Amino acid sequence: MLAAGTENGNAVEFFLDRHLREGRAARLAFADPWRTLTYGALAEASSRFAAALSAGGIGRERRVGLLLLDTIDFPAAFWGAIRAGVVPVPINTLLTPEQIGYILADCRAEALVVSAPLLPALGPVLGLLPDLRRIIVAAPDGSAPDLGGDARAIGWSAFLADGPASLAPVFAAADEVAFWLYSSGSTGAPKGAKHVHSSLRATADTYARQVLGIMPDDVMFSAAKLFFAYGLGNGMTFPMSVGAQAVLLPDRPTPDAVLATMRRHRPSIFGGVPTLYAALLAHPGLGSGAGSDRLRRCISAGEALPETVGRRWSETVGVDILDGIGSTELLHIFISNRPGEVRYGTSGRAVPGYELKIIDENGAEAADGQEGELIVRGCSSADGYWNQRAKSRHTFRGEWTYTGDTYLRDTEGFYHYRGRSDDMIKVSGIWVSPFEVEAALISHPSVLEAAVIGYADADGLIKPKAFVVLKEESPIDPATLRELLKEHVKERIGPWKYPRWIELVESLPKTATGKIQRFKLRAEARE
Repeated sequence: MLAAGTENGNAVEFFLDRHLREGRAARLAFADPWRTLTYGALAEASSRFAAALSAGGIGRERRVGLLLLDTIDFPAAFWGAIRAGVVPVPINTLLTPEQIGYILADCRAEALVVSAPLLPALGPVLGLLPDLRRIIVAAPDGSAPDLGGDARAIGWSAFLADGPASLAPVFAAADEVAFWLYSSGSTGAPKGAKHVHSSLRATADTYARQVLGIMPDDVMFSAAKLFFAYGLGNGMTFPMSVGAQAVLLPDRPTPDAVLATMRRHRPSIFGGVPTLYAALLAHPGLGSGAGSDRLRRCISAGEALPETVGRRWSETVGVDILDGIGSTELLHIFISNRPGEVRYGTSGRAVPGYELKIIDENGAEAADGQEGELIVRGCSSADGYWNQRAKSRHTFRGEWTYTGDTYLRDTEGFYHYRGRSDDMIKVSGIWVSPFEVEAALISHPSVLEAAVIGYADADGLIKPKAFVVLKEESPIDPATLRELLKEHVKERIGPWKYPRWIELVESLPKTATGKIQRFKLRAEARE
C-alpha cells in the first residue's frame, strides 16, 4: 500500500496519462505514412500492450526488445512496456542480424516486437535465443503480417486484442530503471545504458523547454530515429511533454525522403545530424524552409556540425541550426547553441541544468582555451552499463559522467569540439584534432565529407591521414586535387596539421546516428 501523498514516478503518468486527465485525448500525437494516433488512442494501445505482456508471462523488470521502424507502433510498444513495469530496449534497425542477436542475448530479452520487413533476415539468429519467448510482428501499415513460421510469433493486432482499453501504470519510483539504450558503437561493441524514469522528464525540462522552446502547437519531425537517444527525445518524448505532434518516417532519411516529408507535414521543428544536413545542401530541391512554410527551428547532434554546413544552411533555408552535443549515457543534448545565440563552429554553451568541466590528463580542471576531456553532471545520466562493471566505473564516477570527448571552452563560455579523446593525434609533439582537420577539408567546395585518423609513416611516426568523399566527380585529376586539398588545410589551420595522405572514397563507415566510425578506418588502414 502506498503512503498518503506518494506520487507514482512511472514516466507514463507525465508523458501520456496526464494528457488524458487534462482533456487532450483527442489531440494528434503521431503520424506516419499510413496512420495517425491520438493521445487517447496511444493510451489505449499502450494499455492493451501492457496487459498482453503480463498475460504472456513477461514480468516486471524483464526486457522486451523493440526492433521497430519509426511508425506509430513504436510509441505504443515503448509506453506499453513501461506501463507494465517491463523494460523496453530499442534496437538499431540498421544493424546486422548478428549484431541484433548480440543485443537480444546481452539484455536477455523475453519478448521482441519487430517490424514485419525486418523479420525474415533474423530467422537464424532468433532460433539461438533461449530466453526469447514471444515475437510480436507489426506490419508498418497495420495490416496482418507474415509471421514467418515461428511458433513464438504473433501479429501485433492479435497480441493486443484481449487487453483492456485502460490500465493504470504500475507504481515505480522515479529512480527505478525504465528503459535501456544501447550505444551506437562508434568506438566498438554497443553497451546497454540503463536509464531511469525521471531521466525522460529531465531532458524535457532542460533542453526541450529551455533551449528548443517546444510548444503544444508545434509539429516535430526527427530524421534521427527513435531507436537512439537523440531521436527518442526529438521524435517522441519532447513533443509528448507538451502535448504536441510528431511526424515519423520509417524509411531511410535520404534527402528525397526527408524533403517529401517536410512538404507533406510542414513541421515547425526539424531534427537532423550533420551528415544529413550536408547531403540536403547538395540536393537541388532544397530551398526556403526546406519545404515547410512553418519551419522555425532546426537542431543537430550526433557529431559536431561543421561551420560551413551551418552557415550554408542558414543562408539557403532561412533557419539557423542549433548544434549541440549529447550522448546515450546522458540521454540527450547537454551543450547547445540557442535561438538568437548561434555561433557556428562551436557546440554552444551548457544547457540549463547541466554542469560542465574540462579536465586535463591529470584530472585538474583546464583553463579557458586549454583542451581536455569533457565531464558532465546532470540528472539525466544513466544508472550504468548492463554487465559492464569496469566500463561503468570508468564512465560514471560519482555525480560526473566522463564523455570521452575532447573540448576546449573559450573565454565567452562557448565549447569547441576537438574530437574523441581516443581519436586525438600527436604530430611532432603537438596534439591535433581530427575534427579540426575534417572541418578544414569540408570547407573546400569539392568536399562533401571527410574523416581523419592517425597513420604511421615509413619511420613509424604518426601523421594525419584523410578519407574524403567528393560532392561530385571532379574535373581535376586525383593527384592534383589531393595536393590542392593539402594546401587548403595548411592555409586554414596550419602547415603541421595537414593530412599527409588523402584517400578519395565513395562513402565513410558510420553508425545509424551519422557518427563516423574512425576505428573501422584505423583497422582498414592497418591491413
